[in-house]
Amino acid sequence: MPAPTVLVVEDDPTILQLLEVNFEMEGYIVLRAEDGEQGLAVARESRPDVIVSDVMMPKMSGLELVRALKATNDTKAIPVILLSAKAQGADVRLGLDAGADDYVTKPFEPLDLIDRVSAVLLRSG
Repeated sequence: MPAPTVLVVEDDPTILQLLEVNFEMEGYIVLRAEDGEQGLAVARESRPDVIVSDVMMPKMSGLELVRALKATNDTKAIPVILLSAKAQGADVRLGLDAGADDYVTKPFEPLDLIDRVSAVLLRSG
């Protein structure tokens, strides 16, 4: 079975690097994007197995990214986990209502995030 591909969409270079290293250590193939627009383009071109996206980003927010992905047949089946410092219940509901499969708040434990990605991949088949 080939290694799963994760697209990490994050505008903070430190968090992007942290996620990339942790996913690679767990055997994932990692694609990167630094904002929502770039993330949407990479998702459409590469069709990753799962996407982990920040919510607050320039050009296109994570919420806008999820809505755009879920609106297109080519990308609507890709599971998305949102990552955000916005931790209020209303923020989490907004993310899930937009179509996200899970919502992780910052600060986060990288191994916990990887476990949640694995769980979403199992659920999505």
